[in-house]
Amino acid sequence: MKGLLRALAGTAIVCVIVIIISITIGIFRLAVSGGGGGAREDHVAVLNLEGVILDASDFLRRVEEVKDNDYAKAVVVSINSPGGVVGPSQEFFESLKKLDEKKPVIISMGAVAASGGYYAALGGRKIYANPGTLTASIGVIMEFLNTEKLYNWAKIERFTLKAGKLKDVGSPNRPMKPEEKAFLNTLLADIHAQFKTAVQTRRGLSDAEMEDTTDGRIMTGQQALKAKLVDALGGLADAVAEARAVAKLPEDAPVHYPRPPKGMLEKYFFGETLSGIGEVLGVLQSTQPFALRSGWQILLLAPLY
Repeated sequence: MKGLLRALAGTAIVCVIVIIISITIGIFRLAVSGGGGGAREDHVAVLNLEGVILDASDFLRRVEEVKDNDYAKAVVVSINSPGGVVGPSQEFFESLKKLDEKKPVIISMGAVAASGGYYAALGGRKIYANPGTLTASIGVIMEFLNTEKLYNWAKIERFTLKAGKLKDVGSPNRPMKPEEKAFLNTLLADIHAQFKTAVQTRRGLSDAEMEDTTDGRIMTGQQALKAKLVDALGGLADAVAEARAVAKLPEDAPVHYPRPPKGMLEKYFFGETLSGIGEVLGVLQSTQPFALRSGWQILLLAPLY
């Protein structure tokens, strides 16, 4: 029993020491950064939006940090994304539109900024694309598999219990019924209409111009310029120069790029939105099998594969 008590006491002492060190380092970090999490000089901030869009939380946090940083006078958003889930794409769009009301937001399209990536770009006041950037793809798609014959060949019987006749719409165990196809087409048409409304409102296109640009086709940056979906051809440097000019900063005003992601220990000791315990729990949760997630239910804004 005494040995157990000594072990518990030792563990408690170690925990207290770690907490004290964490608090001390946190206070030091705030003192160095002036409490604002950024350098104390007027600059252009660059935010990256990369990869398939599945979650908006991290990007929205970075947008809020830039919005609250009085030294960030303008923002360039570098987009390199084929699109992704509808909801987060709309959140990106709305967050950048609101950010632009406080400080200018300039968009720089990289290799690809299509579908949900283009949706997000609509939040900026000016969009730059490279001539060869793949963009537009203003449409919505859902894909399903019918594995019924495969399971019949393997002599595997599958069945579904449900409450609500449309609860298993898109089931791979059977052919899709006509009424189910009609339901899903109505759903996709509604999402497409939302996308088109954002395009027409932000880009000022006529109904005739909308017909030629919002049918889901992919365009190069050069084609998108002719279609009035982007404002100018150019790369990241051109977008930064525009941001400096709009914010009335000198031509040599500094540009602050996002730092590489922190490791778990660095986040714990030097600060992040999660605590050390929360970070560990997040790592454990990330080990859950992907099969537990409902993949077919993800609505994709016409991504490029």
